[in-house]
Amino acid sequence: MKNLIFTICMLLISFSATSQSVFGKWKTIDDETGEAKSVVDIFEREGKVYGKIVEIFDATKKDLPCKACKGEDYNKPVLGMEIIREAIKEGQYYKKGTILDPQDGKVYRLRFSLDEDDSNILIVRGYIGFFYATQYWKRYM
Repeated sequence: MKNLIFTICMLLISFSATSQSVFGKWKTIDDETGEAKSVVDIFEREGKVYGKIVEIFDATKKDLPCKACKGEDYNKPVLGMEIIREAIKEGQYYKKGTILDPQDGKVYRLRFSLDEDDSNILIVRGYIGFFYATQYWKRYM
């Protein structure tokens, strides 16, 4: 009986720790239309944080290349593209990385964190100079 209670407690602790992490899959939400656009998988590699598009909801856009992208991303498929690169954790935020918008090919400085009130919301902010835009992504189960 003690083993069963211990196992249940460990599972609950494991689940709550997982839900408090930025790592995993996130549904991107268009800040203008409110529509879900894609799923980005956020992961760590060599001490830095990256995000890769693993699903595109609009079937007409699934196989499109990034024509607006520059450099090595030019003409690569958007599906499978790393759009978050080299972010590092500083306090409650992940920053000092970049985020690519495949629609216009622009690369922005990046800051993101979990919403303080809801760990199923990721607040993603892209910067150019002092100007920024914010999106609210939802955890994708």
